Amino acid sequence: MKDSILVVILSIFIFSGCSMKDYKLFQTKDEKKDELSIISQDEYEEEVVFENLIAPNDRVDITVYIQAGQGSQQMTSILTSRDTNTSQTIEENIGLLVTQKGTVRLPLLGSVNVAGYTQDEASEMLIKKYKKYIRNPYVLVEIKNQRVIVIGEVKQPGIVPVTNGTMNVIEAIARTGDLTDMASRSNIKVVRGDLRKPQIRNIDLTNMSSLAVSSLYLKPNDILYVQPRKLKGYNKAFDEINPFWNMLSSILDPLNQRKTLIE
Repeated sequence: MKDSILVVILSIFIFSGCSMKDYKLFQTKDEKKDELSIISQDEYEEEVVFENLIAPNDRVDITVYIQAGQGSQQMTSILTSRDTNTSQTIEENIGLLVTQKGTVRLPLLGSVNVAGYTQDEASEMLIKKYKKYIRNPYVLVEIKNQRVIVIGEVKQPGIVPVTNGTMNVIEAIARTGDLTDMASRSNIKVVRGDLRKPQIRNIDLTNMSSLAVSSLYLKPNDILYVQPRKLKGYNKAFDEINPFWNMLSSILDPLNQRKTLIE
């Protein structure tokens, strides 16, 4: 009887531990071993020089400067949406919100389309427009809500601001406190683009030859997902059956003690 009970418990433990689907995200119906994503040299070079474009729902800082006086080299701000908070966290109400039409409303100019421009391109475009009203204007444009989302087996998952224009996988992991002991370092996913038809890349950080054919560059709004190791599934299974095991032990202990007394 005791052997049968142990077999049942062992079976529960094994089958529960194999259910890693409870933990892994972004799975497909035909779950197979994730293959390493190979990035061509041309695609890699494009990502190296990638520059984000302003899009609807972005928040942008726009500052307009003019010369302080005739012949002066000093510039004075006459319009700014710049946030004075120096915190590195992403604020949801800073700057100007780009509408669904891709526009922002500015003094003198009214509604101006900025979607599809880089920061420099938007600055040049606004300088030309302000020249109709202001002598020698200078305009700075900055996208404020550039970020990547880091989830999974990192110590501090969350939203990471992209403050330097670009970010790579190593930097994003470092900013979230490094990987946990349960992280799968050989199968890290980058989810990019439309979530209904996402582009998913698999990265192996344990192999230098694998990194040579990958790209560690991230784009704003990418999701970096660090998958758990299988051991986490087994640990969860043990935690789940532990109360059952304790209850069963409490039932069997009096029986074992009685059997010992009889013998």
